[in-house]
Amino acid sequence: MDSAARTDLIVARIREAGEVNVVELAELTGHSEMTIRRDLDQLAAHGVLRRIRGGAVSLVPRGQEPPYALRERQSAGAKKRIAAAVGELIRPGHAVAIDGGTTAAEVARVLAGRPITAMPLSLQAAHVLSADRETKVLLAGGELRPGELTLHGPLTEASLQAVRFDVTVLGSCGLTVTDGITAYDLGDAAVKRAAMRSAQRTVVAADATKLGQVAMGHVAPVTAIDTLVTDTDAPEQIVAEIRAAGVTVIRA
Repeated sequence: MDSAARTDLIVARIREAGEVNVVELAELTGHSEMTIRRDLDQLAAHGVLRRIRGGAVSLVPRGQEPPYALRERQSAGAKKRIAAAVGELIRPGHAVAIDGGTTAAEVARVLAGRPITAMPLSLQAAHVLSADRETKVLLAGGELRPGELTLHGPLTEASLQAVRFDVTVLGSCGLTVTDGITAYDLGDAAVKRAAMRSAQRTVVAADATKLGQVAMGHVAPVTAIDTLVTDTDAPEQIVAEIRAAGVTVIRA
């Protein structure tokens, strides 16, 4: 088990249990207690947990999104493959809205330097896309979410409504056939809906950990998605259900 997979397992366990101890995590992961202590110290630095004697307690309640810095490390390989597959769907001259979040930031890295027009909805994506003059970048207005550096609010929604996109690339906190696309933050959910309304096609980029999950804010039904790009670890049953709903599914 590599470092990223071990961290994912530790975070999942502590969010489920609320409190964990080093011995338990060492047995769960098959790594030494010294390694687990280092992992917990790193997670504490990211604000995910608070260290206590012999273990840690969660600082991220169930139903809330983990910090961006942590999510950036999770499923990193899958996100890069997903981004590359999304990039194959974008053609020269396309106008593209790019959602906030870690997977969308990887998509921005793939698209940077291409002859397209892009409206990024996070400062991370805007910074990446602005590095090459070949890519025309439209900046949306709005309020920044601290930590996430994503844009939300009426100004962001108005910016999206003023443009017509060939493709909107969305991230997702949760995706199921029953509940569709969901997001942890209600402001983020509203921005996602606005981006979808202004696009001819919606591509959802979501790694396997998002499939089968439901967050608080409803964005849209699964039938509103044209293409889902996920990874090869995506559960077969959920993928089959999404395909049966009329969505094209690409596994990278």
